[in-house]
Amino acid sequence: MRAEQKVMGCVPIFYFRTDMDLAAVLERTLTGLGYELVDCERSGRGLLRVFIDSHRGITLDDCTLVSKQLTQLFAVENVDYDRLEVSSPGLDRPLKKVADYRRFTGQPVQLRLHSPFAGRRRFAGVLKSASDADITLDVDGELMCFSYAVIETARLKPQI
Repeated sequence: MRAEQKVMGCVPIFYFRTDMDLAAVLERTLTGLGYELVDCERSGRGLLRVFIDSHRGITLDDCTLVSKQLTQLFAVENVDYDRLEVSSPGLDRPLKKVADYRRFTGQPVQLRLHSPFAGRRRFAGVLKSASDADITLDVDGELMCFSYAVIETARLKPQI
């Protein structure tokens, strides 16, 4: 039989996990371990970065534990990657979910918008409130409201 012929009328089907599925699997697994998924990203040459957080902070032991658990999980779930990097999000933690904005209300943040507003794309100020639709930022004493849809990136601004 030639290689291109069907075997008993079957055609092989290959399943590749999308990043959206990966985020859901990571979220469930990390929550079960007592951690929060902050972000995950793929970089060149098969690098998969996973950023975790918890209310008590992240230590090297936390990263090691999560790395071991994820390595086993990825083997079972057939997640394609060459290298795994697990770390804390750092002092300039990204804000991704509505829950992140609510958790860090009262903290200084930096925003970058998809397109200019009032002649600029970058804003820094204190996060005053977060609803399901938008946030309010105190920028030098002026309250400004931004819809989540216009925010490209948002990060905590480390206090030095």
